[in-house]
Amino acid sequence: MNMQTPEELRLLVNNYFKQLPYERQPRSLYDPIRYVLSLGGKRLRPVLMLMAYNMYREHPETIIEQAIGLETYHNYTLLHDDLMDNAPMRRGQPTVHLKWDANTAILSGDAMFVLAYQHMANGLKEKLPEVISLFTETALGIGDGQQFDMDFEQRNDVCEDEYIEMIRLKTSILLACALKMGAILADAPQADADNLYRFGEHIGLAFQLQDDYLDVYGDPKVFGKAIGGDILEGKKTFMLINALAHADEAQRKTLEQWLERSPREGTPEAQEKIQAVTSLYNQIGIDRMAQEKIAWYFEQSRQYIEAVQLPAERKRFLIDYAQQMMQRSY
Repeated sequence: MNMQTPEELRLLVNNYFKQLPYERQPRSLYDPIRYVLSLGGKRLRPVLMLMAYNMYREHPETIIEQAIGLETYHNYTLLHDDLMDNAPMRRGQPTVHLKWDANTAILSGDAMFVLAYQHMANGLKEKLPEVISLFTETALGIGDGQQFDMDFEQRNDVCEDEYIEMIRLKTSILLACALKMGAILADAPQADADNLYRFGEHIGLAFQLQDDYLDVYGDPKVFGKAIGGDILEGKKTFMLINALAHADEAQRKTLEQWLERSPREGTPEAQEKIQAVTSLYNQIGIDRMAQEKIAWYFEQSRQYIEAVQLPAERKRFLIDYAQQMMQRSY
């Protein structure tokens, strides 16, 4: 059976985006969409969908429309996230609300959401209800996760379980959806589709927790952005939540004092806050706790991929790809 590599599948996705016509008018609505989708990225979600399909069937290009639909939806969420966060850059380029304006970002994002459904439904017949049901439930869950994340900004009593559920919804379930949808479209057994979903869910949790860790302890040259952004924002990450939960009285008081301060990024005061909070994390043992949690979710994912009833060689590309996702340098 011919199986394509992740890089070949990523190229397939990028080439498909390049040839999309976007013939609808007005151009002022669709040019930002073309712009967003041309910025590239890892294309994790469509590649995972195509890989899952290719584990059971040849010619993954057969479901390229559905893969494009999922990536269009993902980029829609990024476009609106950037607007909500007033982020200036995405993948090294100006965000839509700055290159155009906020109203354009809202409307173009809305159009991307509809286009995602159009791609998802294109060419499907008997699989349409199952695919749309999975996609819709996933999209609703991601919205739930985004709202939980916003709510957490106003709270100092967020617990670890709440945070894990938030990142499961906001990040993990889209990876899980990609794998399960690829399996569904390939007529995989229901048990395999469910195990692939759970595999993606656990890999997604490990992936997001690793992002939390790298934001504090990563190498900026490898991580791709400045270290300490979450600390400066006082963002409720695994790191901060557990620091507040496990600090002694003096440590907690010091940590809360730093959280009340909001120095501007790039100033000496900002660097002082990052160093002080990181030092507290080290004292409390947050680095070790995060590494252990990341490793636990990654190990848990193994049982689900092992349960998929396929020969080991058919699962090799997916297992290797998941390992590559998790092996970004610390």
